[in-house]
Amino acid sequence: MCDHGMAELGKLGREGQCAGLSTIHSLWAGLPLVTMVILGNLYLLAFTSYWLVTVFICIWLAFDWKTPERGGRRFNCVRQWRLWRHYCNYFPNKLLKTRDISPSHNYILVCHPHGLMSHACFGNFATEATGFSKIFPGITSYTLTLGAFFWLPFLRDYVMSAGICSVSQSSMDFLLTHKGKGNMLIVVVGGLAECRYSLPGSSTLVLKNQFDFVRMALRHGVALIPAYSFGETELYNQHIFSPGGLVNCFQKWFQSLVHIYPCAFYGRGFTENSRGFLP
Repeated sequence: MCDHGMAELGKLGREGQCAGLSTIHSLWAGLPLVTMVILGNLYLLAFTSYWLVTVFICIWLAFDWKTPERGGRRFNCVRQWRLWRHYCNYFPNKLLKTRDISPSHNYILVCHPHGLMSHACFGNFATEATGFSKIFPGITSYTLTLGAFFWLPFLRDYVMSAGICSVSQSSMDFLLTHKGKGNMLIVVVGGLAECRYSLPGSSTLVLKNQFDFVRMALRHGVALIPAYSFGETELYNQHIFSPGGLVNCFQKWFQSLVHIYPCAFYGRGFTENSRGFLP
């Protein structure tokens, strides 16, 4: 069970400011990486004689393409960054266990709701900031996410370093058959399809065409563990565009293209009563 609530940044002093910076890092760390990779390689190809660097990157990407579906490439030192402690303290984010589980079995933890960013899921299961390894000794967590996060070099390595893998069927099959026992696969069951319904005061669960995790549990004989992230949908508000309108059609088209639903969301800024991207 995951629990986090809103914190007033102005009332937290230096700790709150560090937490706010950590939150911004978690939100936008991928954006500059994506921009740098794309523009950097275009520059190397068009304006320099170092085009071979781009060729080698592409070769390595092709060679390493299946790694997110083969257990990823985690680094515990990344999961233990002090940055994540500030990140979780901002909300605050807490992991509450209701019963012990045995490391002699594998599990699929089904988390809800997704919200806009899945802050609780990331903080509790992709980092050690809330003490996952101490709360569940002998259990290794694998947070599963959309395959699009592994399409670009450097970004994919950054994501995998936290123990995050692809949510594809082949990835789950591998983790449940080739990694021994004591593994916990973290699945946010509604996925990005829930983003459009994420509003304060509501909690909408999207299950249509989302039952693959049940089939996977039955196939491998693993237990399903439910988890609820209290307060996840309270972190951001968003503007809902008229169904059938131009912007709404673009949102649906973009989702069909990369499986990510672009939302016009907003949170709070660094000053009181201001808008920004802080939860």
